[in-house]
Amino acid sequence: MSTMIELSNVWYHVGGHSIFSGVNLQMQPGEFVYVLGPSGSGKSTLLRLIHMDLFPTRGKIKVAEYDSETILKKEIPMLRRKVGMIFQDFKLLEDRNVFENVAFALWVTGVQPRKIKKKVFEILTEVRLCHKRNAMVYELSGGEQQRVAIARALVNEPYVLLADEPTGNLDASSAEEVMDLLKQIHQKGTAVLMATHRLELISQFPGRVIRIEQEKLVS
Repeated sequence: MSTMIELSNVWYHVGGHSIFSGVNLQMQPGEFVYVLGPSGSGKSTLLRLIHMDLFPTRGKIKVAEYDSETILKKEIPMLRRKVGMIFQDFKLLEDRNVFENVAFALWVTGVQPRKIKKKVFEILTEVRLCHKRNAMVYELSGGEQQRVAIARALVNEPYVLLADEPTGNLDASSAEEVMDLLKQIHQKGTAVLMATHRLELISQFPGRVIRIEQEKLVS
C-alpha cells in the first residue's frame, strides 16, 4: 500500500455553507499527522469524510483500497474495521463494562467469541486497563475512559487511527498519558491522524503538521 489516505480536489458544502474548497491530502502508511485549526474550522468534518461517515460534495477520497466514488454501502463496515476512530467525548456504552465496550467492536463484525476474549484481553493489556475490565464506564476517570475508547478503536487492528481532539476533555496529566499511548501505537506501525488545537502537544510529541486555513489544508 503506497498511499494510505488520499484526498483529491475535495469540496464539502453543508446547508449552503462551504467547509472545504478543493482540498488535497496524501498520508502514507505509518505516519503521525496532526490537523490543526480553530474550533469550527472543519477538523471533525475532515475525519468524518475519511471515515466515510460523510461524503464530499465534489472530488474523491481514497482510503486504502476504498474509494468514496465507488464504495458500496455494504463495504463501509469493512472500511471502518481498518480505520479506527476515537472521539473527544469517548462515545462509550454507559450500560456496559470495559470488556464489553471493547468487545462490542468485534461482536458487530462477527468474530468468534473465543477469539474476542483473547483479543480484548491483549488490547486492554496494551492500554494498561486489564485490571479494570469489569468496571463500568462511569467508574473510570476521563483518561481511563479515553484509553478504553482507544482500545475499542484498535481491537480490529486498523491501518490508521483517526483521533478527534482525543485530549480535549482531559487534564494535563491524563492528556500526556493518552499522547504517550498514541505514540506507542504509532511506533508499532499504526498510522495516526489527530485533530487538535493544542499546540503544546506538538512540541512534546512531534509529528507532521497540517493546518486548516480558509477552507484549505496547508502543510
